[in-house]
Amino acid sequence: MFDQGGYQLDLSAFDDEVRVVSTGRLPISDTVRAGIEDAYSRYHLVRDGAVPSCYPALAQVDPDLFGIAVAATSGEIFAVGDVDTTFTIMSIAQPFVLAIVLDRIGPQEVRRLVGVNATGFPFNSVIPADGSGNGLNNPMVNTGALAITSLVPGGNAEEKWEVIAKCLAQFAGRRLTLDEPVFASASSSNHRNRALANLLLSAGRLYSDPTETVDLYTRQSSLSVTAIDLAVVGSTLAHGGLNPLTGEGVVSATVCRRVLAVMAAAGLYESSGGMALRCGSTGKERRRRRDRYGFSRQRRFSHVCSTVGRNRKQRSRAAGGPISGPAPGS
Repeated sequence: MFDQGGYQLDLSAFDDEVRVVSTGRLPISDTVRAGIEDAYSRYHLVRDGAVPSCYPALAQVDPDLFGIAVAATSGEIFAVGDVDTTFTIMSIAQPFVLAIVLDRIGPQEVRRLVGVNATGFPFNSVIPADGSGNGLNNPMVNTGALAITSLVPGGNAEEKWEVIAKCLAQFAGRRLTLDEPVFASASSSNHRNRALANLLLSAGRLYSDPTETVDLYTRQSSLSVTAIDLAVVGSTLAHGGLNPLTGEGVVSATVCRRVLAVMAAAGLYESSGGMALRCGSTGKERRRRRDRYGFSRQRRFSHVCSTVGRNRKQRSRAAGGPISGPAPGS
């Protein structure tokens, strides 16, 4: 029973067993193929925007790499451009780490401990941690994502990292690797995330050691992927947690539905509502520098039915396998 503002809603009336997660199927293969080829021909020569400079290593990537990949839940892959070039996943790891925590403690605990409402502030704002009054955040912005990472099950940092790396590998359908140069660069310059973690700790909204949490968060962000990998992880979400290439179940359809709901609220940060209205699709993006078309040179969307990725080059490496580990706090 949920009591809010004098009215009560019996949530037990709703069936929590989800059988369908995605909103439909892709068009026929020829239509999808023609669509991505048309998009590629229109935009691959666009030179607006800039690569991110938040970490020194990211500022060195080639801004001219561009690729589009779409994965159907049937396992069919459509791709054009630089879709095999590796880059670090960065903030796109957030939905999948959220899936781990939702799978372990459930949506009500995530809502109570972290929060799920959109903040309306930029991805790295201190306001959700310091100015919201109760410290609640959203798992798709840095403050909430740090809190989620602090809840990953495991008795120590290495066990937690193994859980994260295995989960991302299951979603992608292959072993991922850690981009060591980017990880080292981010670790030496992630001063803001360290400050956010300590603010969360002071607000009672971080659930493990802040130094350990920031290190894990930086590691998960430094996993190397390709545009095709992102297409597959997005399709796995759309397929109710079933990887379309391997046939392996990663998480339940109920967990996928919850993840997609949070992505709809804040996956594209403060522009989530506008992009949902414009495109009608749930997504997750990396840090943004917009071009004149309203897209980012660093944006990657994990769609309900597919993932579309703009490649911006970085080099590769990480680890893989199933979600496992003791419950949080054990």
